Amino acid sequence: MPRMFAAVGHYLQGPGAIDLVGEKAATLGKRLAVICDRDVLGFLGDRLRRSFESGRVEAEIYPFAGEVTVSAIEQLAARARNGEPDVIAGIGGGRALDAGKGVAQRLQKPFVSVPTVASSDAPAARGIAIYDDQHRPVVVEQMDQNPSYVLVDTEVIAKAPARFLRSGIGDAISKKFEVEGCSAGGGMTKHKTRPLRSAVLIANDCYRLLRTHGLAALRAVEAGTVTEDLEAVVEASILLSCLAFENGGLWVAHSVVRGLGSARGAKDASHGEQVAYGTLVQMTLEGRAETEINDLMAFLCEVELPICLAGLGLSNATDAEIEAIAEATSASPYIQVQAPLFTMQRVANAIRDAEARAMRFDRAPYVTKNEIFGRRANS
Repeated sequence: MPRMFAAVGHYLQGPGAIDLVGEKAATLGKRLAVICDRDVLGFLGDRLRRSFESGRVEAEIYPFAGEVTVSAIEQLAARARNGEPDVIAGIGGGRALDAGKGVAQRLQKPFVSVPTVASSDAPAARGIAIYDDQHRPVVVEQMDQNPSYVLVDTEVIAKAPARFLRSGIGDAISKKFEVEGCSAGGGMTKHKTRPLRSAVLIANDCYRLLRTHGLAALRAVEAGTVTEDLEAVVEASILLSCLAFENGGLWVAHSVVRGLGSARGAKDASHGEQVAYGTLVQMTLEGRAETEINDLMAFLCEVELPICLAGLGLSNATDAEIEAIAEATSASPYIQVQAPLFTMQRVANAIRDAEARAMRFDRAPYVTKNEIFGRRANS
């Protein structure tokens, strides 16, 4: 079976990167439709306009503040189409980027991705997460190709709340284990090809950077400063994490996210928090060594990511709730890549085992038991 490597056209990261949006977009065309987070326009609007002027591109800005629904994308696409753009740009958080991707796909134009937070690897990926008006997942569409440019301004990232970077770490930390699982089993990438060996190498290096620099990067964001630790973690969370899963596949950890999508309390946790917990469930389901699981749990506690359902907001989970999560998880197309198949009951037992391990895990000196189990309940 053939294998394929997919990647962004150009990736540019560092302080001031956002000032190059106009210049880089101009290499793709002279008329630009910009889907921009409405809040972002309030503090970056003037810089963006100067960038467009400097790059000599005609830019029409469409403020976006709603839910990423099919109808919202269609309406934005209809408005943008009237301006006959050559290029589409998405600027802001995940919703603005997904809306921009949706417009780019419908108009069949190149896409420039400009994230203002590093909460996941979505800025570099082809996926478009679409919801209904109640923010319930509907479908993940795919662009024909990854963004032509990804411009990540770490000065902007450093000024965003630390919870966004924490979520990015949680989303990226799973890739080592998911890519390993897909490669060892019969897993497929989103291109319907077998995982590449290079994806395993990328996923491992992504993991190494997160473990080495994760805590210091969060401290940098809390101080609002750009450091080499922050640069390393942003690169791992956006670029390496994307390259790993696009070319290596997703597995149990992201299947658990589907299971948590309608669970009491846990459905309101960030994507990265859900993935971090899903990684522990995956490791339990695989039968990995206790020392390896405990090592990752210690790191998750250190960076204040959840290691149990209560940490996600689902306290005192009932057997029925655990089985509902397991049923949705086991139905995910990501999970069935190895034999024997992971049945609902096996997933439920893995969740129970992961919960029991979290209860007996010694969190000191990272974070107290009350902080992990009560952080969401008391917030």
